[in-house]
Amino acid sequence: MHPQRSIRIRPTITAGKLVIHILFILLCAVCVFPFLVIIGTSFQTENDIIKFGYSMIPKNFTFDAYKVILHEPKVLLNSYLVTIGTTVIGSLIGMWVTTTYAYAISRKDYSYRSFLAFFIFFTMLFHGGMVPSYILMVKWLGLRNNILALILPYLISGWFVLLMKGFLQTIPEAIIESAKMDGAGELRIFAQIVLQISKPALATLGLFFALQYWNDWWLTLLYMDQDNLMKLQYLLIRVLKNMEYLNSSEAIQYGLVKPGMQVPSLSARMAMCILAAGPMLLVFPLFQKYFIQGLTVGSVKG
Repeated sequence: MHPQRSIRIRPTITAGKLVIHILFILLCAVCVFPFLVIIGTSFQTENDIIKFGYSMIPKNFTFDAYKVILHEPKVLLNSYLVTIGTTVIGSLIGMWVTTTYAYAISRKDYSYRSFLAFFIFFTMLFHGGMVPSYILMVKWLGLRNNILALILPYLISGWFVLLMKGFLQTIPEAIIESAKMDGAGELRIFAQIVLQISKPALATLGLFFALQYWNDWWLTLLYMDQDNLMKLQYLLIRVLKNMEYLNSSEAIQYGLVKPGMQVPSLSARMAMCILAAGPMLLVFPLFQKYFIQGLTVGSVKG
């Protein structure tokens, strides 16, 4: 008797699947190409950019843009620490505040559910504006040159609350009722059951908060005068403004730069993009598997 042979079924790629794969490869190439151009341009000389434009492969490789930006590494490192600290702390507290608020208005047995839902929806339509916000933060709370001024304004958002509410409404009420029958309190139900089920939505919410805090420069402009409390984005904006001024005729007139000398402002813009967006580009793949699920789950009921 011959031994029984296993039969392998080779997957067949149809013409339709091949076309789809090619389209996605082209789409990925189109998405990656601008980043490669930014990286290549950051290593170009100012004259090459003016003559030949932005290029993925620099003709004359140079670190001039990075030398200008990293001229004072302690200031840059301090701004990184401030940005990372506000991003981590603000994202964690913001996720807790947003999730608890969304959980309250998602429970049908909560008495003040309608009022709180209307309150958060009303803030999405009407906003107090910059002047009342500034008076509240500076005059009433006294948070001028305080790290809390970079965290508190973004702790809760109406859109984030509604997004989280749509997800929490998909949790079956039978799970909560069975937990109550077993003697679990509301806080225990929320911490040990609701949060465990809501990991995809929490990951998506955390990514939104992290992007919001990381890319913020407006709060630093409003509330910070001290250099040790500057966030990364605002510091890079100041560096870019200074380089643009050094390339102006006024800087040559006052003797700040020599005639014919060019400060690498164009390549520095690309270098600043890498320094500012690089960390978030590394963090995003960690949340990617939860991102689509967190956005789509609950979209029908929400």
